[in-house]
Amino acid sequence: MGGRGMLAVTAGQLAPACAEAATLPAGDDAAARAFLERRFRPVAVGQGTLTGYFEPELRGSPTRTSRFATPLHARPPELVEVDLGSFAADLRGRRTAGQVRDGRLVPFPDRAAIAAGALAGRGLELVWVDDPVDAFFLHIQGSGRVALPDGRVLRVGYAGQNGHPYYAVGRALVERGALAREAVSMQAIRAWMAEAGPAEAAELMARNPSYVFFRILPDLPAEAGPVGTLGAPLTPGRSVAVDRTETALGLPVWIGGRDPAGGALRRLAVAQDTGGAIRGPARADLFTGWGAGAGEQAGRMRDAAALFVLVPREDGGR
Repeated sequence: MGGRGMLAVTAGQLAPACAEAATLPAGDDAAARAFLERRFRPVAVGQGTLTGYFEPELRGSPTRTSRFATPLHARPPELVEVDLGSFAADLRGRRTAGQVRDGRLVPFPDRAAIAAGALAGRGLELVWVDDPVDAFFLHIQGSGRVALPDGRVLRVGYAGQNGHPYYAVGRALVERGALAREAVSMQAIRAWMAEAGPAEAAELMARNPSYVFFRILPDLPAEAGPVGTLGAPLTPGRSVAVDRTETALGLPVWIGGRDPAGGALRRLAVAQDTGGAIRGPARADLFTGWGAGAGEQAGRMRDAAALFVLVPREDGGR
């Protein structure tokens, strides 16, 4: 299931706990607490950083128009993902992607090249949206909802990534003195882009070479969250993205920190997702939901947090 060191856990180790969890009565907090205390032991992974992410809502069209001119792309068939851990044990959990040319894996086009038309004319456009900045932040979040002119809403989910490393564009604004480090947030970056204008915004977005491809999720109910790395819908406030090389997906994670308003945040979540910017043992990204309110909360969530991962007891909780 991923993870290494003391947080490496196999599916077999979790199976008995999962079977018992399915028998717990819904809404019985006391039974759930007793189950967790009996089956798991907490492992402190240290003081780290807690951020938030959400499912954004965009406006789009199935066809390109003067208003809807920014595409969301389907995964190109030639994109090859590589699990590096299959080749070297010390790279377990690490992945890259590229394309094969002359028998060699070579880098896939980066964000700037794709924006300049590297994939144009191939019919890979799933939908066209009206704001390149909205599309950029959708790439960071990994999933979203696109409202079409006829009232339909498309759910789009992560289908792959071009293999280039994620670069946080807020770092570039700090380095050039445009933003103070403590002032960096999604809202602050958006405000800078709006004031700087389309050309400057495009240049800043191109600093992040990572580019995400999407797939349409036609059967996902409106009331369900987006699908995470584990293949299950995410739950607002209870699903968290982690570094899978440090923490096995599927494990409970206790978070102790502060919310964006400065109040205490004490939360038990489940490691259900991953992200390009989530690296390190004490790093977590809490899913806040969908819509404007969730985006406001996620965009301002960045603070120190104490993280504890709950791992199965060696005796199985007997």
